[in-house]
Amino acid sequence: MTKTKGPISNFIEKYYLHFNSAALVDAAKGYEDQLNNGAKMLVSLAGAMSTAEIGKIFAEVIRQDKVQIISCTGANLEEDIMNLVAHSHYKRVPNYRDLTPQDEWDLLEKGLNRVTDTCIPEEEAFRRLQEHIFKIWKDAEEAGERYLPHEYMYKMLLSGVLEEYYEIDLKDSWMYAAAEKNLPIICPGWEDSTMGNIFASYVLKGELKASTMKSGIEYMTFLADWYTENSENGIGFFQIGGGIAGDFPICVVPMLYQDMERTGTPFWSYFCQISDSTTSYGSYSGAVPNEKITWGKLDINTPKFIIESDATIVAPLIFAYLLDQ
Repeated sequence: MTKTKGPISNFIEKYYLHFNSAALVDAAKGYEDQLNNGAKMLVSLAGAMSTAEIGKIFAEVIRQDKVQIISCTGANLEEDIMNLVAHSHYKRVPNYRDLTPQDEWDLLEKGLNRVTDTCIPEEEAFRRLQEHIFKIWKDAEEAGERYLPHEYMYKMLLSGVLEEYYEIDLKDSWMYAAAEKNLPIICPGWEDSTMGNIFASYVLKGELKASTMKSGIEYMTFLADWYTENSENGIGFFQIGGGIAGDFPICVVPMLYQDMERTGTPFWSYFCQISDSTTSYGSYSGAVPNEKITWGKLDINTPKFIIESDATIVAPLIFAYLLDQ
């Protein structure tokens, strides 16, 4: 039985008819077709989507099984949790384009780290998490255990140690929704994040061993096994932004096909990228999807979409369509 679409979906189908708006609708329908045909979907999160509060809708996408694996930057991994425990301390700066260097320095001295129009409070966000995540890292090390970065985050969320700090509705945290499902996450280059920097500082001080944290190579080998076990009906790739969150996981296919010589490995069965990077010279984010054919990532017939727009506008609309809103 076909579900009835809600007012948001009906609106975009009626009015989004050309150019980037039409690509948005086509990509949403293509995503839905993938799921209806039994394929699975990887969503990659780059940029500051967690600080943009994508969790308000992405958490429901997770709960309704519209995504089966996530690849995200270390910043997106942690910033959803930071928003969960420190939301009231965030400061919005709508006039950020007018800030002088002195204004920026003043924000630094107040412990406010700016992401475009939103400042993350260092004390209430970074340091609040640091206290609890360090204990989880240390306990694992003393037990002779090693985990991937997101697994430590899941342990922290599910342990309940952060409950006293919650400042938003828990249903709006995509990381909590993912933790409840133990959803696979790939977090390449995790070291390039606040918690990654903090972990490195403990290694430098001799309080933790680097080996307590599993590595990016272990993320790739985990992904290779997951892809192999889950690609029977296809796996789609829905990419928000560019960079390592997208490039790292999409490379698993040519790695399996070419380097492992598993020539039966299927290509990604769907590809969509939301990006505000215009087509350019040598840029990953600005590369058109067809370039990925030459790298053995996509097939000639893989449905391909690129929406050149702001992901904070586009992604919620596509997710709303998938949720029949």
